[in-house]
Amino acid sequence: MMKRLLFAIFCLFSCSIYAQTSLPADSAAMYYEVENIQLPDGLVAETGAIGFMPDGRFVACFHRGEVMMYNPKTKQWKRFAEGLHEPLGLLVVNNHELLIMQRPELTRVKDTNGDGEADLYQTVTDDFGLSGNYHEFAFGPIADKQGNLYIALNLASNGAGIRSEIRGTYDSLSRPGRMYSCVPYRGWVMRLDKQGKLHPYAVGFRSPNGLGFDAQGRLLVSDNQGDWLGTSKLYHVEEGKFYGHPAGLIWKKGFPRVVPINLPVAQLDSMRTKEIVQFPHGYFANSPTQPVLENTQGKFSMFGGQMLIGDMDHKYLIRLMLEEVGGALQGACIPLEVGNKLRIGNNRLAFAPDGSLWVGQNDHGWVGARGIQRIQWKGKKHLDIMAMNLTSTGFELTFSKPLDATSAMNLANYQVKRFYYEYHQAYGSKQFDVKKITVDKITLSPDGLKVKIDLADMQAGYVYEFRLGDILSARKDQKLINKIVCYTLNRLK
Repeated sequence: MMKRLLFAIFCLFSCSIYAQTSLPADSAAMYYEVENIQLPDGLVAETGAIGFMPDGRFVACFHRGEVMMYNPKTKQWKRFAEGLHEPLGLLVVNNHELLIMQRPELTRVKDTNGDGEADLYQTVTDDFGLSGNYHEFAFGPIADKQGNLYIALNLASNGAGIRSEIRGTYDSLSRPGRMYSCVPYRGWVMRLDKQGKLHPYAVGFRSPNGLGFDAQGRLLVSDNQGDWLGTSKLYHVEEGKFYGHPAGLIWKKGFPRVVPINLPVAQLDSMRTKEIVQFPHGYFANSPTQPVLENTQGKFSMFGGQMLIGDMDHKYLIRLMLEEVGGALQGACIPLEVGNKLRIGNNRLAFAPDGSLWVGQNDHGWVGARGIQRIQWKGKKHLDIMAMNLTSTGFELTFSKPLDATSAMNLANYQVKRFYYEYHQAYGSKQFDVKKITVDKITLSPDGLKVKIDLADMQAGYVYEFRLGDILSARKDQKLINKIVCYTLNRLK
């Protein structure tokens, strides 16, 4: 009897070891290649903006004012312009002309004689305030289909003061608090029309270090965790709306002459348009950067039509899975792992004509790294979540490949919790009302591509975080690589 018992225990132990060691040795590095781009000697590679010229040259702006062109074929760099003040965005016009967002203005930088170096620096617009505070960054421009341009203006910080000589009307009502808007239109997204007039478009931003249009032409803007932002966020920005940080409200037409941060939090909360995605701080994204549309027609990834976004603190990119519920956008974020060769500080993203993704990195005295890297997909499809959609009883996950039924139906492979971040004046927020959510039922679709997850509790106003286990493909030759996904649930179905 004892021998049979020992034999049974041995068999169970052996099967357990076999199950653990027989999982496929999958990793993101098997599907993506990351290449470091060699930079010129002496260049301080704090990358503020990148893009591609129509002829295939790569262009990059750096914080200390250089604008450099790189030929991917010859691997040679050439200076295009210099002397700019902290350029943090660019828009390619043609092979000889750029629009560059530097701290004091949006500037046209042009090579008029064809020698490969800019000889024209022309102000496009400087119709916004400048106090000299170190935190008054400026981002953009991006263009909509009608030819309007959009830029974003950072708030100032009480970590430093302002200059004795400023540009724009000074207003002291915004000075109290951690971040302020003492000159117009700090904390705003601005629209520049085709006639060259700059219009205030939307207000309520703290440090909106990223603007982009999705496939439907909707303007998406990221913002960084801080005062009035419990965690970093992504917004769908529409004209005239308020997005949460009150400092810039003093420049809103008709707004009462009061200190904005002294208004009751409940009143400000009722005024604001909520984010479409929250990025859990610390372990998901600390400082989201530039959203870009994956429009490579299958050259870069299997996620065509979705948005990607960078982050300053993590060695991955982030993929956005958005949907419309009740007439408004909301949705999920999930890491896009490309292997551990990717650095942190992923500030700017741009797709090359060949479909590879170029990433410009930055630290600028905070967390980050410096340099430029190129990410190329090797063309093999891996096992990943393609979509996350809300249902009336939970969520449905769509996968890139049919799943192994045993692992897909295992309740232990779905760990779910919910929480919310408080909207308040303080810097950041802990997670409130953290609660583990019971998974009631798992349903696998007949084709093995969809998993319907019924939850015991569904409430709007929470982030629902899923941590998935060792889910395998139907052939058991691939395992799920990206296992954490967070859905911002603003509205129920």
